Amino acid sequence: MKTETFETNTKEHNPEVLINTFFKNFGDDFSPEEQERIREAWALLIQKTGFLNRKCGLPYYLHPMRVACILASSHIDADAIICGFFHNILEVQPDALEEIQAKFGKAVAAVCADTAKITALKFNSNTLQQSDAIRKMLFAMVDDIRVILVKLADRLDRMRNLKAVSTEAQRAIAHEVIEIWAPLAGRLGMKDVKNEMEDLSLKYSNPEAFQQIKSIVASKKDEREEYLDRAVKKIYSSSEKLGVSVTISSRAKHFYSIYQKMRKRNKEAGELYDLLALRIICSTVNECYTLIGIVHGLWKPLDGRFKDYIAMPKANGYQSLHTTVLCEGRPLEIQIRTQEMHNVAEHGVASHWLYKKGTNRDMVKAEDLSIINQLRSLRDEHLEDDSFFAELKNELLGDRIYVFTPRGDVKELPQGSCAIDFAYAIHSAIGEKIVGAKADGKIIPLTAPLQNTQIVEVLTNPQAHPTQNQLKAVKTGKAHQKIHSWLAENDPTFIDKEALAKREAEIQANTLHSQAVASQRALEGKHRKTKKAEVSYTGKVLVEGESNVFVTLAQCCKPVPGEPIMGYVSHKRGIMVHAATCLTFQRIPNIENRTVEVSWAFSKQNVFDRNVEKEQAIKERAKEKAKEKTRFPKQR
Repeated sequence: MKTETFETNTKEHNPEVLINTFFKNFGDDFSPEEQERIREAWALLIQKTGFLNRKCGLPYYLHPMRVACILASSHIDADAIICGFFHNILEVQPDALEEIQAKFGKAVAAVCADTAKITALKFNSNTLQQSDAIRKMLFAMVDDIRVILVKLADRLDRMRNLKAVSTEAQRAIAHEVIEIWAPLAGRLGMKDVKNEMEDLSLKYSNPEAFQQIKSIVASKKDEREEYLDRAVKKIYSSSEKLGVSVTISSRAKHFYSIYQKMRKRNKEAGELYDLLALRIICSTVNECYTLIGIVHGLWKPLDGRFKDYIAMPKANGYQSLHTTVLCEGRPLEIQIRTQEMHNVAEHGVASHWLYKKGTNRDMVKAEDLSIINQLRSLRDEHLEDDSFFAELKNELLGDRIYVFTPRGDVKELPQGSCAIDFAYAIHSAIGEKIVGAKADGKIIPLTAPLQNTQIVEVLTNPQAHPTQNQLKAVKTGKAHQKIHSWLAENDPTFIDKEALAKREAEIQANTLHSQAVASQRALEGKHRKTKKAEVSYTGKVLVEGESNVFVTLAQCCKPVPGEPIMGYVSHKRGIMVHAATCLTFQRIPNIENRTVEVSWAFSKQNVFDRNVEKEQAIKERAKEKAKEKTRFPKQR
């Protein structure tokens, strides 16, 4: 969509003059049959709304005509133009949809219905995350991407004509556009629409900053033009020597971009220097890279400011080479792209309807299309509209749905979520007390899957509580965890099958661990017997060789001294000691990570130890005798 406005003569609002002016500007894009359909749609619009005026006093049909002109500037198809005429007719003529469908087909009627549905929504975009959810939700609620294009044209025209509404309304609409519609245009690759929306939003949301930037840009207009003209002449001269034909346009960066730089760098607009840009259009990709060499040969490139979006396109399909050079001591941004890349950069997803040059009016190839969030070419050489829209929607949404609260907040949920999930997404206390739900004003089953863009109202009762059936129905992790916790604490009949299955798995793992340790203990006992050790026990238990540890003997197996034992760290009774073959021990959760080394304390040592003790005693007696000799030497 181009940013030029379609100016209507405020003194001459004759419908016949308006439609003739439309075809004077855009008639070449439509066949005689298409022109006849557009005239027929305009006649129906005048029939339905010709007697209506808006609050500002202007005819109702002027806005639909301006919307249609914005769409036509993107060379979009005739059906989209007709949809532009009828995009908000259901607000004033609710019964017009059947007649529109009868005369112009189901596709046009569906676009009108979906556009009316979006218009009826109350947006509440308090956070960036909320705004992104709203943008995704808009894709979820339409089957034809032209609904979004029509709505973008509608919002753009509203922004261009905000003077007639109150200051409060201006700020509210500007906030909605900057948070939702401008980023949506950017996601669709429609940079020109995005830029104009951002500038107009700044104009009404922060008029002081807008006027300051405008005056600074205007004051240096002549100086800027002379500077850019010198740069353009150098590029033309160098490219002609290499036989590369180019078209160069110069521009100052749009106001909102300057405003963002001011905020980011904490500077006044007059202190910013990189506000100028050149765009070079050539014929082939090879010429793009030749031109980047020419530019870098003319001026020194700034470090870190070269971007190759041709080799690595942006998610919305945008391709171009970007560089910033130091020209006459000032930063100058330069973009280099082919004409095809420029079409995508200007029109984004709307380039799906662009025609090739020539008389056969073939659609552009699929590999030339801007497929959102997709960096691969589609398989078919030509792309049907239905498959294009379906793939576009799937890429943008995945397996998520977006539903509204009655206040206009958007909740993002997994596909298949029910009203219970929705209630817990709002607040756990609401989820626990839910007893019913309405979707778009109609009662629905609590466990019924919600649909995209439904307005869901939750009905609660202070006496209500979660149930096991609710646990089976929910899809979100939050709802499942909250319901499970409540049932485990409050419902004596609740049988947690998941926990039982997990416990059985733990028991099996623990049993194998315990059996292995028990076998090892038994072997150690046999080994001690083969030494024929004379052993007796004190009845005390050593923990990793230490005796000064709080130990409790388990009463389930009552281990006796000399029997292979195992111990683990308990929460309240110190080290719990079980017989190695105890089944209770084998069922303790996570036992392999809580086990400690335990053994019985001996009262007498084995023969080997007594020999060692005897040798130690002999050494001690020898030391005593040596001391005595020192104290009582022999008399001579």
